[in-house]
Amino acid sequence: MKKYVKHGILAAAFLVSLSGFSQNRQLDNFRSPDKNGINVFEAPKDTVSTFDGVKVRVGGSSTLQFQALNHENSGAVELIPIGDNFNLATANLDLDVALAKGVRMHLRTYLSSRHHPEPYVKGGYFQVDNLDFISPGFLEEAMKYLTIKVGHMENNYGDAHFRRSDNSQAMYNPFVGNLIMDAFTTEVGGEVYFRKNGFIGMFGLSNGKLNQAVDKPETTGASILAKLGYDGQINEDLRLRITGSMYSTNKIARTYLYSADRTGSRYYLVLEDTEAKPSSNFRSGRYNPGLNNEITAFMINPFVKYKGLEFFGTFETASGKTDAETDDRTATQFAGELIYRFGNNENFYLGTRYNTVTSDDPSASEITIDRFQLGGGVFLTKNILAKIEYVNQQYDGYDTTSIFHEGEFKGVLLEAVISF
Repeated sequence: MKKYVKHGILAAAFLVSLSGFSQNRQLDNFRSPDKNGINVFEAPKDTVSTFDGVKVRVGGSSTLQFQALNHENSGAVELIPIGDNFNLATANLDLDVALAKGVRMHLRTYLSSRHHPEPYVKGGYFQVDNLDFISPGFLEEAMKYLTIKVGHMENNYGDAHFRRSDNSQAMYNPFVGNLIMDAFTTEVGGEVYFRKNGFIGMFGLSNGKLNQAVDKPETTGASILAKLGYDGQINEDLRLRITGSMYSTNKIARTYLYSADRTGSRYYLVLEDTEAKPSSNFRSGRYNPGLNNEITAFMINPFVKYKGLEFFGTFETASGKTDAETDDRTATQFAGELIYRFGNNENFYLGTRYNTVTSDDPSASEITIDRFQLGGGVFLTKNILAKIEYVNQQYDGYDTTSIFHEGEFKGVLLEAVISF
């Protein structure tokens, strides 16, 4: 554990040393990594270009949590003792480059994470909002509404991934933990967006693989992504957004929609056995329905903000199976967040989230997982956020031999976030 903390501290120090090289100006078609990026979903489509040469923006983030959680179960499987202490400091390094008018590259490296204390690349993409680099005025009218993204990148399934913590980039998440069924994957592919008068449509294809390789071609199948929705400022006080999304992979060696995040969850070692390690048992508190070879998932996300009050909801259903199964299984997730932001420039907030998952578990049990979160935060500056969260998560329906039988964890977490 000492070496993990050391890696985290060194990574955070490295980010601070780089901060002087960051560009102070905003890039075009870019979601800000600080407070200004909150409640931004897809990167905005700028109507006026400010490109005047290649620009490199060096940024990043660093977080640290203090965890005071307790856990218990029926006793069928002994739980690892956990106490109150700090978790591993985590850090990201971001490179964003304006390459041409309306053309931008993004690359994120996890410098330190729960599962990988050593640095490794999350992925990156090439985003095109203008085709003047081909020929001045090329498809000018069409590109007023189109955006093209290509890369080994975070796929745009649902809206919940825009509010989740991505390792140390936790500025956009009003809570400490992500959803129980945490839909997130990075695959090689492309996405095409059409946006006009608040309406948004997206269609994408990817190769369905988390780890890229050319072997076993017979087990490779494409993933299809789609999104349709509306996002509009109804009046000065009211904003409304609602989207529906789909992700589907048919017959692949392994699906990763609910297991691709290798940085790890925020709830360290909860409901784990006595041999568990923070880095190897890095998905504590999450649920993967285990639809390993075929999956089709749908997510609907309403978002309403009226003055300082906002609601964000998630309804999700995923169906599929493994190669060994003959019938599809289904998992369903509901989540609702109610946030109130107040004070000067909404620098303070209070919020609550209820999250529940019901699933035909691979163990053949009909299981339910419920989570209640209550939290708040304060922005000390637009780049510094301090959070507090109370969480209570309960498990029901698991077999008497399962470590999750009559399982529960609850307690308080504190989190400090720096993002620039």
